[in-house]
Amino acid sequence: MNSKRSLVRRTVAVATAGAAAVVLAACGGNDDSTTTGHDGHTTKSPSASASASQGQHNAADVTFAQGMIPHHRQAVEMADLASTRAESAQVKTLAEDIKKAQDPEIKTLSGWLTSWGEDVPAEDAMDHSMHKSGGMMTMEDMDKLEKSSGKAFDTAFLEMMIKHHEGAVAMAKSEQTDGAYGPAKKMADAIVTSQTAEITQMNTLLGKN
Repeated sequence: MNSKRSLVRRTVAVATAGAAAVVLAACGGNDDSTTTGHDGHTTKSPSASASASQGQHNAADVTFAQGMIPHHRQAVEMADLASTRAESAQVKTLAEDIKKAQDPEIKTLSGWLTSWGEDVPAEDAMDHSMHKSGGMMTMEDMDKLEKSSGKAFDTAFLEMMIKHHEGAVAMAKSEQTDGAYGPAKKMADAIVTSQTAEITQMNTLLGKN
């Protein structure tokens, strides 16, 4: 009798554990679909969710990210020169604002490209085709800026950065029109708004020189 009772107890315990496992598995599945269903895709695993999110970009998003990274890097390089060369306190402040805005965006853009399996432009990459359409400065422009100081630097910096910003705004507007990735389009909106305002500010400062 004791052996029979022991067997029954073991059988009940195993069945109970199995039922609990089924319940837990079901709950886990519901949690996954709830957390990943915000983008309209129902998934049951993190890997499936990652695949879904990676599929929400297009070629225009890649072009925007790969083009804006070297563009931002050059703007930061130009802004770095202002701390020791600019005479105007307003120019120095503007340069700091540019660095604060664009440094984090470079990291964000690089993260997107990595998650998409796309190449991140190398640190020394320079797309010469962007010099006209993208407002990028040539090596000669950068050399001229680096060798200037005082009011001459202020004027050169403002004139060059206006062209630089105009190129960035044009690139951002293309992303607004052709892009598909929500966060990239949101960044493009912010670039158009902030850099258009800075262009107005720089034109005003040039008028005071």
